[in-house]
Amino acid sequence: MNPKSFFAELKRRNVYKVGAAYVVVGWLLIQVATQVFPFFEIPNWAVRLVVLAIVIGFPLALVFAWAFELTPEGIARTESATGQPKRRGRAWLYVAGAAGVLSVAIFFLGRYSAPPAKRDLGDAEKSIAVLPLVNQSGDPAQEYFSDGLSEELINGLGQIHELRVIGRNSSFQFKGKSGDSRAVGLALGVAHLLEGSVRKSGDRVRISVQLVKTADGSQRWSQIYDRELKDIFAVQEEIAKSVADQLRIRLLGIEVAAWAQPSNGSIEAYNAYLRGQQYNQLGNIEGLTRSIAFLDEAIRLDPHYADAYALKSLAWAQIGTFRGAKGSEAFELARTAAKAALAAKPGLPRAHGAMAYIHMIVDWDLAAAEEALRGAAQNTRTSANMLANVRGFQGRTDDAIRLQEQAVASDPAFGVFRRNLASRLVMRGQLEGAERELRKAIELQPQASGIRYELAIVLLLRGQPEAAWEQAQLESSGVFRDLAIALAQAARGNGAEAEAALKVLVESHGEGFPFRIAGVYAYRKEPDKVFEWLERAYILHDPRLISLLADPLLRPYQADPRFGELCRKMRLPVPK
Repeated sequence: MNPKSFFAELKRRNVYKVGAAYVVVGWLLIQVATQVFPFFEIPNWAVRLVVLAIVIGFPLALVFAWAFELTPEGIARTESATGQPKRRGRAWLYVAGAAGVLSVAIFFLGRYSAPPAKRDLGDAEKSIAVLPLVNQSGDPAQEYFSDGLSEELINGLGQIHELRVIGRNSSFQFKGKSGDSRAVGLALGVAHLLEGSVRKSGDRVRISVQLVKTADGSQRWSQIYDRELKDIFAVQEEIAKSVADQLRIRLLGIEVAAWAQPSNGSIEAYNAYLRGQQYNQLGNIEGLTRSIAFLDEAIRLDPHYADAYALKSLAWAQIGTFRGAKGSEAFELARTAAKAALAAKPGLPRAHGAMAYIHMIVDWDLAAAEEALRGAAQNTRTSANMLANVRGFQGRTDDAIRLQEQAVASDPAFGVFRRNLASRLVMRGQLEGAERELRKAIELQPQASGIRYELAIVLLLRGQPEAAWEQAQLESSGVFRDLAIALAQAARGNGAEAEAALKVLVESHGEGFPFRIAGVYAYRKEPDKVFEWLERAYILHDPRLISLLADPLLRPYQADPRFGELCRKMRLPVPK
């Protein structure tokens, strides 16, 4: 049968007509499912089942139309083409037309008559974001004070288990921005905002706060606090309790704690702590080094300042990670500071998180890390983020993603959490989602080291070497830039340039980052070199070796017996 006669036969057998009618009627059924089912609270899986059945039925309908026809005697097999096609009734036209009109009517009825969709915020009356208090002191140098007070309110309200509080990094994205409360509430996913200002003059401070309902911008409650500066910690507690009362939250018989205050009430120590917190957020060695200097000053003024010790521990641990296998001294300083924090305040979540990080990265002991996290409040973002790291290093990717998503939900504008989530999504093969999270992390934390290197890896895995090369050029100088360039040049097929980039990487960073170099050889498909550098990472105690199961570049080598042997040495699960 030639093509011309084949298409003529399709027409004679009404395959075209059946196909058109099926599409119209199928569209009608989909509209009924999507617009009507929710009204009767029929679950979403039923809607998906209807759509899937209609899609599967389409080719079956075409085959049926070819093989059979409807006759006055019933359904019969279609005879071969002989002579002119038979005249057939036009009932199918009326059916298709009626179905089309009805489906369009249902479509627009559902769009314009349904109530506005409500975002699922859990218990909306118990969700809040504390926007940065405005510094009205007339002195820009006092900016850190109003920022610190805002953060302490966030931390304090976060201790109330029945209240969902958005984290500092997300709230501070709106610093200095005057926006509609409804838009801010939608962006942060909360029903209430706590706004206000701080005016500091000499030894006195005036704090004005108001509770705003995001749905309509109405003011639910407001208060002005005039206090002497020495009473600042008591004022923090007073504000938090007032907000909690207005939201009708039971405190389970536990008073809101004083947060991040020095044990001796020293304002100078507190100010130094706040400055250390400010520089800690930069995510690079320069910022972390300046952060430690301020935290040391806070500890000098108050030797029992638990929060200052905990933040110092995390800062030294991050510096140690940036130094790789050469970071042992920084890690020991981090361990000492974490122990001091736990001795001063045993239940401090940040201190338990710092100790868990040391157990993971330095000791390669995931069981000890998990045990350390049991000492912290289980609903804190610190616990969720650290436990997500543990699960990721154990190769339990689904659990890691779930926990990391909890951390992101608690602080959606914190770049570190989104960066960690991207790492988990890569292991699940969700590269588009990983790229989206990394680009958001860059937007939120543009000065942080290593994010563009991680984005370059995702782009390489997505088959975009030129885009990866662009990100490599944008990475700050140092090991992450050299790593990204070596990978991108290998992907671009530039033989001489790739070899030169690899040589620079090995000569400059071979002693500090053997694990990362193993990843470059993995991408270049040189297995013997991969395991040579992994063994070197084990001997030199490269801290990142704990992420052996979570590294996407090494995943193709997990079936190699040498990989399983290294997992056993690291006390990690051996991939099946």
